[in-house]
Amino acid sequence: MTVFKAYDVRALYPDPLNEAIAKRIGMGTAMLLMEESGKSGPIVVGHDMRPHSPSLVSALKEGMRSVGADVIDVGLVDTPFVAFAVNHLDAIGGVQTTASHNPINYNGFKICRAKAKPVGKGLGLEKIEAFAYSDEIPECHEEGSESSIDLWDAYREHVFTYLDPRILSGDIKVKAAVDASNGMAGTMVPKLFRGIAGLEMIEINFENDKGEFVHDPNPLVDANLKQTQDAVLEHGCDIGICFDGDADRCMVVDEKGNIVGCDLVTAWLAPKFLQHEEGDGAIVYDLRSSLAVADAVTSAGGRPVKSRVGHVFMKQEMAKNDAPFGGELSGHFYFRDNFYADSGAMAFACVLGGVGCFEGTMSEQIKPIATYAQSGEINFENDDKEGAMDALVQAYPDATVERLDGVTVTLPTWWCNVRASNTEPLLRLNVEAQSVEEVEQRIAEVSPMLGSRVDH
Repeated sequence: MTVFKAYDVRALYPDPLNEAIAKRIGMGTAMLLMEESGKSGPIVVGHDMRPHSPSLVSALKEGMRSVGADVIDVGLVDTPFVAFAVNHLDAIGGVQTTASHNPINYNGFKICRAKAKPVGKGLGLEKIEAFAYSDEIPECHEEGSESSIDLWDAYREHVFTYLDPRILSGDIKVKAAVDASNGMAGTMVPKLFRGIAGLEMIEINFENDKGEFVHDPNPLVDANLKQTQDAVLEHGCDIGICFDGDADRCMVVDEKGNIVGCDLVTAWLAPKFLQHEEGDGAIVYDLRSSLAVADAVTSAGGRPVKSRVGHVFMKQEMAKNDAPFGGELSGHFYFRDNFYADSGAMAFACVLGGVGCFEGTMSEQIKPIATYAQSGEINFENDDKEGAMDALVQAYPDATVERLDGVTVTLPTWWCNVRASNTEPLLRLNVEAQSVEEVEQRIAEVSPMLGSRVDH
């Protein structure tokens, strides 16, 4: 069984992911990055708080050094920290040892090349996979070096370029409930945000050294946001934030305890990023997002740019369009001044600034944006995914059809997107319309074409 997925390496530990395959992945990664750059390094490595991460990152580094690569270990860090370190140190690439939002018995590797550009299937990950499962033993005349460095001060300075200075000084006060999900936000948030004059935090699940999660570190599942919602209401917070396991994603809860969709957060923040753009600056969003995003961007004089789902595609569109900001429905938010990469810490900083410095409470600010009804993502099992999507298109001959990612069918009062999951054997449906009633009607209409509904 392969440990390689569409965007990264992720699997159960210790079978099939263990130290032996980690060493081979280290060798393959180093060979790819050295070949591309013509240099022996450095390669940045970091790891998350999972109990097996230290031994896996040790094996990874051993593999890298064995083929002549120089390694810089940045220690226990959130995933966006590695992207920052790659650029800060002018490294040829980087690897974070993490399984993101997966349960504690999973682990994996997120790999990037120079400038923190992604390495996914079709972008080099398939070469690493082929080497990892081969018997090839590369020649190496000199083992690479290893060093370690503490970059937290530099990282804080970088992240705080997105934090309103009035919150730093205490001139504006924000009270936030923050759920670290027993993940890397439990390390990152205290090092960056604790002690800020204008920020009072209610800290939830910050312990990340026990090898367990109080709830799954996946904020896309509504049940995992309950502690955040309860804390917001109990403590009278202005905002709630829940991070995923490696702190590259976050979800937002308003002062009433309501979950705010990440597409609405993108629409809410987009005008701020367009203020200083010359001409029609671009904002990138994934194609599952509400039409509210395009509406908000256009109203602010910007150019809305749709992207395929997934960080590889979002980063490519960000760079291609020189976009200052982008958002994905999954809670990834991307920033031009962060090398077009995503950052949970920067998203947190931007949300704090919006809540503290814009007029009105979070719910009051979001209300005029939330003008459409949405289904949320609905999953279906289907053995003939392409056939199902073709049937959907044929069922609506008068629709406008896009095939950027799966199929998007648009009619005057509603639209839907159906796409095959990159990580699971599923079709995923999103529906949006002008009323809840029509959303429910269209779900009932479309569902029989897509297979067996999976509720999870």
